[in-house]
Amino acid sequence: MKTFLLLPVLAFSASVFAASPTTPASNPHTGMSAPEARQMQQATVLNTLSAPPYLYIEAAQGKKTVWLAAASVAVKKGDVVQFDQDMVMSNFYSKTLKRTFPSVIFVSRLTVGGKK
Repeated sequence: MKTFLLLPVLAFSASVFAASPTTPASNPHTGMSAPEARQMQQATVLNTLSAPPYLYIEAAQGKKTVWLAAASVAVKKGDVVQFDQDMVMSNFYSKTLKRTFPSVIFVSRLTVGGKK
């Protein structure tokens, strides 16, 4: 008899926990919100170095210069590119180019002149 009484209680408890959000970011009670979408950054191409499967792009963002690494794409000096900043690597050594970059931004999405 005790077993039968516990089953409805266990079933109710399981349904309450199953309905609870699994990530704190989606829980309205924690005050946390879901991560915001990353903003696209923009830069003007100054120079490129090919090192398949990557293309290293030296680009100007205002007064600062950045290096981007993206899948090989057709860009030329003066092109404006938009990109997501996925991962920044400091003191990155390229075995292919036999060169160390002070900082390289690896990007998964790069748009050239408003086209993908």
